[in-house]
Amino acid sequence: MAKVFRPSSGESRILSRIESSKERARQFAIQQTKNVQEPLSNALAMKLIEEKLIQTTSKDDIEKQIAGALEKMSRSDEFEIDYQIAPLRKLVPRPHIVSLYLTAFVVEQLINHRSVEDIYGSDEEIYTCINRQVSKFIFR
Repeated sequence: MAKVFRPSSGESRILSRIESSKERARQFAIQQTKNVQEPLSNALAMKLIEEKLIQTTSKDDIEKQIAGALEKMSRSDEFEIDYQIAPLRKLVPRPHIVSLYLTAFVVEQLINHRSVEDIYGSDEEIYTCINRQVSKFIFR
């Protein structure tokens, strides 16, 4: 018969603390998007175009769309955020919630915007580009 793992009360307490600290870090990152919305959206739009991941007719339209996505993220509840990132949840081992949300936005919604001609690169390349910019503005 297989042995059933039952953590002791000490182990349960440690696991609970780890889980709650992860949740606090996630909420903190989401709250920080309000403070850095304009510079982050500008940096993201510029980097995505510079690295030729997005081909567009208007950088300003892309910047406005990213700013709108950040605004929506800051107002969304946990379920809406989890629903948005669900297809990309396993993209990288320890994803940053804001980077993952913006990657999902670019791949699933921004591609249909009128000023976007095409989106190039894999999901991982887009995530990496976005995460580099997000990590400059939002700390874990």
